[in-house]
Amino acid sequence: MRRFSKVVTVELKLISRDFLTLFFALAFPVMILLLFGTMYGNEPSEFNDGFGAVDASVPGYICMIIAVTGIMTLPLTLAQYRDRKILKRFMITPVKPMEILLSQLAANTITTFAGMILLLICAKIVFNLHFFGNVLQAIAAFILILLSIFSIGLFIASVSKNAKAATAIAYIIYFPMLFLSGATMPLQMMPESLISISKIIPLTYGVELMKGIWLGSSIADYTTQVLVLGGILLLFATLSVKLFKWE
Repeated sequence: MRRFSKVVTVELKLISRDFLTLFFALAFPVMILLLFGTMYGNEPSEFNDGFGAVDASVPGYICMIIAVTGIMTLPLTLAQYRDRKILKRFMITPVKPMEILLSQLAANTITTFAGMILLLICAKIVFNLHFFGNVLQAIAAFILILLSIFSIGLFIASVSKNAKAATAIAYIIYFPMLFLSGATMPLQMMPESLISISKIIPLTYGVELMKGIWLGSSIADYTTQVLVLGGILLLFATLSVKLFKWE
């Protein structure tokens, strides 16, 4: 356990030196919050079914942070480690390759959590953010969404021949997730053609689930979203285990 905690600490230090990760996980969601929060405020409105714009948008921003760490940081780091033979070298040290993999998951989860806490603090201080749901259900939804998106990141790392390929695949997947899932802009503002496309984007189901629970619905009302996310987790986790190469 001590060895594992040291590895996680090292991974967190490396993440802290990665400008893009810090920007998109910590700064960018807050910037989006301040931009749209200033534009639309947080007064209840019919457009948001009686909720404030910030209250309705923050769940999507949380999913955005999960996508940053799960789709961008996680696979790119593992692909770079494979390219540089770091994973292969760990095979002859007391630190096992599986500990590196788990440390990546832990470090990116901590980064995600830090970004979420920063977002919530800013939303509460500046716009008086409200939470209408059940805390335990929200935590369960957060974990399911995180594991589902992280499984996609592991799959990207598994099938990418090198770091350049992982970067290309991650960008192709991440940016549609960012703009077409409802994470940054409500789907009801988009034309029907884009709404149809959003149905094939995994993060869409995460945004719908988190937003619904955040605004007071029960997780039982989102069986489809839970099943889709669970299916994604099972599928991509299985493929990642079968296809992942350490060297």
